[in-house]
Amino acid sequence: MALVNAGVVVLDCAEPEKLAEFYKGLLGAEESEATANRIDIEGPGGFRMAFRRDVNATPPSWPRPENSLQVHLDFVVDDLDEAERAIVGLGGRPVEAKDPAGPHEERGFSDPAGHSFTLRGAVAPTAPKQG
Repeated sequence: MALVNAGVVVLDCAEPEKLAEFYKGLLGAEESEATANRIDIEGPGGFRMAFRRDVNATPPSWPRPENSLQVHLDFVVDDLDEAERAIVGLGGRPVEAKDPAGPHEERGFSDPAGHSFTLRGAVAPTAPKQG
């Protein structure tokens, strides 16, 4: 028997309203609960996230080496270029990262509050990367 009924990924941030909007747009999610200091969203298939207000939150510095990457999110997408355009339109930004060792192309990003996440193509590319 499981000890826990459900889990939620919670990101601390200075502006949970802004970050919830970003992830609602990214995931096609809807707001499921909100208080003055926390907003919960739920996406298709039951994926849940929450954003908790922390007025002293400072963004991680990854991929710079002075701070290690403590946690990040991975998302699988069908079209990396389309997803990247949408993320930038929502207020996210690309970050430099090493080429992945695995068979799938990956791209690193940070959300508007500086949390890192990775997009991974759903299908491994059939041709080598150019450039």
